[in-house]
Amino acid sequence: MQLSTIVAFLFNIKMEKELECCVLQCDTPLDKTYWNNQYLSQNIGWDLGEVSPAIKKFIDTLTDKSLSILIPGCGNAYEAEYLLQQGFTNITIVDIAPDLVNNLQQKFDNYKQIKVVNNDFFELTGSFDLIIEQTFFCALPPKLRQLYAYKMYHLLSPNGRLIGLLFNRQFDKNPPFGGSILEYEQLFKIAFNFSAINICDNSAKPRANSEVFIDFAKNTNIVVNLFKFAGITCNGCKNTVTQKFASINGVQNVSMSVDFETVLIISNREIEIIELQNEIAYDPNYSIKKYK
Repeated sequence: MQLSTIVAFLFNIKMEKELECCVLQCDTPLDKTYWNNQYLSQNIGWDLGEVSPAIKKFIDTLTDKSLSILIPGCGNAYEAEYLLQQGFTNITIVDIAPDLVNNLQQKFDNYKQIKVVNNDFFELTGSFDLIIEQTFFCALPPKLRQLYAYKMYHLLSPNGRLIGLLFNRQFDKNPPFGGSILEYEQLFKIAFNFSAINICDNSAKPRANSEVFIDFAKNTNIVVNLFKFAGITCNGCKNTVTQKFASINGVQNVSMSVDFETVLIISNREIEIIELQNEIAYDPNYSIKKYK
C-alpha cells in the first residue's frame, strides 16, 4: 500500500471520529430534557449508590460545619446526605433534571440545612466556601470547559476551594467525556492554587485507576476573564491566536475551547478588549468580545 493511500485512510478515520463526536453533541443536546430522561429511565450507570470514598474522606477532615457548600450536578445527592449526617448546616445542591430535583426536594423537605435548586449550573449566582465536584465536569460537553473554569472561579468565595473527582481516561461513548491531568493542569493553572491533582488511590471499585482527585484553592491575586471569539476554523489558527494573547504583558494563562468560540484569559491585571483586538487585527475574519 502506498504511503499516500495510508495517509488518506488514516485521515478518513480521524474525520469519521470527529463526525461521530459532532453528531453526538449536535443531535443530542445535553440539556435538561436529556438528563431528565436518563433519570426517568434509570439509565444512570454513573450512579455509585453511595458517597464517593475519596470525597467522604475529604469531608471527614473538615471541622467548620458552617461552610457554605455547593454540589453542582448533584444527581442522587449522596455527598449531600453524608454532609447532613456529619452536621453541616449550609448545603446547596443543584441539578438540571426537574423530576430528579422534585424527588430531592421531597427527600430533604424537613432539612433546612439543604437548599435544593433546579437550575442550569451556568446560571447560578452566589458565593461558596467549598464546591464539591463529583465528575459533573466530565458530564459537560468539552466545549464548555473554559466556561466551567470561569464560573467555578467566580462562584467561590475569596478563600474558597474546589475539590472532588475528574476522570483520568477517555470514553468510547459520551457522556461522560474524559480528560487527563495534563489537560486539567493547563485549564485551571494560575486561576487556582493546586493542593492536589493526583491519581485517586481510593476510588469506588467501578472507577479504580480512572479518577483524579483535585483540591484547588481560588487564587485571589489574579483576574479571570472570559471572551467570545469568532473566525477560527482550525487548530493551527487556534494555537497562533492563543500564543499572541499569551504574549500580552500581564497575561498568565490562555485557554481556548475546542470549538474555538470561547477564550479564558488569566492575568495579573485587567486586560482591555482593545489589546486583544489589536493582536488579531491581522485577520479581518477574527473578532473578540467580552462574554455576556
